[in-house]
Amino acid sequence: MPLILTPEHIVPLEKGHDRSAFDCSNDDLNRYLRQQARQDAEKHVAVPFVLLEPGSQVVRGFYTLSASIIPVEELPPDIMKKLPRYGQLPVTLLGRLAVDRTAKGQGVGEFLLVDALRRCLEGAQQIGAMAVIVDAKDEQAESFYRHFDFLPFQLTPRRLFLPMRQIAQLFS
Repeated sequence: MPLILTPEHIVPLEKGHDRSAFDCSNDDLNRYLRQQARQDAEKHVAVPFVLLEPGSQVVRGFYTLSASIIPVEELPPDIMKKLPRYGQLPVTLLGRLAVDRTAKGQGVGEFLLVDALRRCLEGAQQIGAMAVIVDAKDEQAESFYRHFDFLPFQLTPRRLFLPMRQIAQLFS
């Protein structure tokens, strides 16, 4: 049965959410959600957001957000010249994004990404962040983010970013 994709089904991870059956076919991401995500939230290291199956507490997808910084020399020269001459710049890290196998092919990954970008834009209006960055775990993930116009960093393979100005245009 297809999931109902509405923003109210994406919430911060809570103790009562059922993560036990979550399987995105990646052991590291499965283990993170089941064993580490709540600890990261409690220690303010990252904020995990989960997509719940409507009418239940079953997690069908998740992503994490946290504050980070990037060295300015990682940015392409055309973007770097438009920014202040600081050694490092504030960004929001989209640290993990995963979809349960039962929800694959339903647009859940894209839906989670759009929700994450919306939250990042809202957050950037309160606390500065010039971009959202991701560390793509493999070629498939890199292709997913590039499809949404994420740009590569100069020096770090598979690290991609989307400038906040571009995100703002998506929601205008």
